[in-house]
Amino acid sequence: MQKTVNILNKKARFQYEILDKYTAGIVLSGTEIKSIRASKASIAESFCEFNEGGELFVINMTVEEYAYGNYYNHKPKAERKLLLNKKELKKLQRDIEAKGLTIIPLRLYINEKGFAKLEISLAKGKKLFDKRETIKDRDNKRDLDRIKKNFR
Repeated sequence: MQKTVNILNKKARFQYEILDKYTAGIVLSGTEIKSIRASKASIAESFCEFNEGGELFVINMTVEEYAYGNYYNHKPKAERKLLLNKKELKKLQRDIEAKGLTIIPLRLYINEKGFAKLEISLAKGKKLFDKRETIKDRDNKRDLDRIKKNFR
């Protein structure tokens, strides 16, 4: 039985309004995938950017060095290329340039075939009052759940 790896970006849904989701593959070296399978990665402060060639890279994603790696070990904060088809890449690039949106990773996981996948999202940054509203909604829901639980 394989242990499932599911690394989340918990702050993303609070700081950004999610508009569109995509699943992208990641180009990794041998020690990087071993560290990810051991859940030694973080996507908390990461974001995605296009280079001059129109390729999409994830920046600031931390994958800790593999404990049993030798001098072939990887750099923890290296830029890693994301794999999407051309149509999706062009649509994302068009949306970013035109509307001032950003691409953020939501979830890093290992699929059924054993490949590392990154769920990315086209997102718009929330304003302060939107964040306050989110906090208020969350508190109201928690209070309502508490009342329902006591009522039963």
